[in-house]
Amino acid sequence: MKGCRETDFAYQAVYRYLTTLINELEVDARVRLPSLRQLSERLNVSISTIQYAYSLLEKEGRVYSIAKSGYYALPAPSMTTLDGGDDLLETLYVNARRPGMQVLSADEPASMQPLDSPLLLLERELLRQYPRSPQAPSQPWGELELRNALAARYTSSPARCWNADDVYIGADLRGALEILIAVLALRGAVVLIESPCDWTVLRLLQAAEVHVIELPLLAGGEINIEQLEHLLLSETVRLVVLSSVLNMPRGTFVPEENRRAIAHLLERHGTWVLENDSHTDLVFEARVTPFRDLLDPDRLIVYSTFEKTIGPEAPYGYVLSRQLTLHLQRHFLLRAFRLSPIRQKAIARLYSNGRIDQHLLVLRRLLRESATSTTQLLRERLGDSLQWAEPQGGATIWMQSTRRVDLRRVFHRLLAQRIVIAPGELFSLQGLYGQHMRLTHALNGPQDMDAALCALADALRLEQS
Repeated sequence: MKGCRETDFAYQAVYRYLTTLINELEVDARVRLPSLRQLSERLNVSISTIQYAYSLLEKEGRVYSIAKSGYYALPAPSMTTLDGGDDLLETLYVNARRPGMQVLSADEPASMQPLDSPLLLLERELLRQYPRSPQAPSQPWGELELRNALAARYTSSPARCWNADDVYIGADLRGALEILIAVLALRGAVVLIESPCDWTVLRLLQAAEVHVIELPLLAGGEINIEQLEHLLLSETVRLVVLSSVLNMPRGTFVPEENRRAIAHLLERHGTWVLENDSHTDLVFEARVTPFRDLLDPDRLIVYSTFEKTIGPEAPYGYVLSRQLTLHLQRHFLLRAFRLSPIRQKAIARLYSNGRIDQHLLVLRRLLRESATSTTQLLRERLGDSLQWAEPQGGATIWMQSTRRVDLRRVFHRLLAQRIVIAPGELFSLQGLYGQHMRLTHALNGPQDMDAALCALADALRLEQS
């Protein structure tokens, strides 16, 4: 195929060809694009390859289809940056949703190998077994079958066991966390949080007027034990928020000796712990003891989501707690999440039949290979401009500029080139990580990472102070 690079898959070259074709359209009207057969003959590739390239463009909002008529191009969006005002996160969100943007800011590991198709197939089978009934009993804390599956998965010993009544499922992770903030009465309370931290958690705590104190991870990934003990002695700490295994966005885990020292200190002080388990299943190789197996289970709350491992068709967030039963039941009942019982049953079957574990083996391998190839590109293109923590899991790379640079200006400069990165300041409420950024290595679709990294290198060079 003319114009196809040797390293391309066929659909990537077709995608690029169609993108160029669409971008060359100067009219505002919607224009019909060549048919599958026409492009197949013109580019000498299969019709299925053309179909896949069109489907990617359709997901991006660049084309739409009409039955028995074909595909049509949508007018190209303006090249101007869409601004969210002074709110950097809002600016990121607005631009990441624009058609044609190369989104390197995301944390979507399941995009490498989503389980959407098996999940929906299983759901259709279950619909035949469990036809919808208007009299179906309400399960405000989630489908019992799924809560049983999660309880079994989290049980590691007779002393550290979970029951279905300890599990609560919400529409998404944000909703589940909002309930936790209310149940724990965190408004005005002191919360210690491992840092850097996911911006969703930070913004929720900030909105609830929680007094957040960050515990920055040291260079080796460990938490400063002396700092933690000092804060536990000097502050009335309501809660400590820790990653179960894998800190995101760093993509690394706390060394085992440090983890055990932290667990011992927290147990001695009787401190409540909120454990983020969202990325534990995405550790590449090393088997690390999760914090929950080192802590007092009666002073522990665990939260997670299916979306990181299964994909966008499983957006539910969930919480495990053995001691907050009545409070959690009341708040989940008041929140009245409307969740599909069949979808929840389908997710439960993925766990019980071992399909999820098979999927995770493949997903971890793909993520590890992706991380390796991306860090190699980073060494070649940005080795003198950036340093980074070698990812031990997940879908992102945490990087720091080796020279003083205004990363907000880098961010906006890249937006003008349709590239979205995640500046490090988003992962702190206290102004930390101004010289850091998070970059995804898990790209789903024909994204040109090499070109994007070259653009990043240019932007960093131009903004060095």
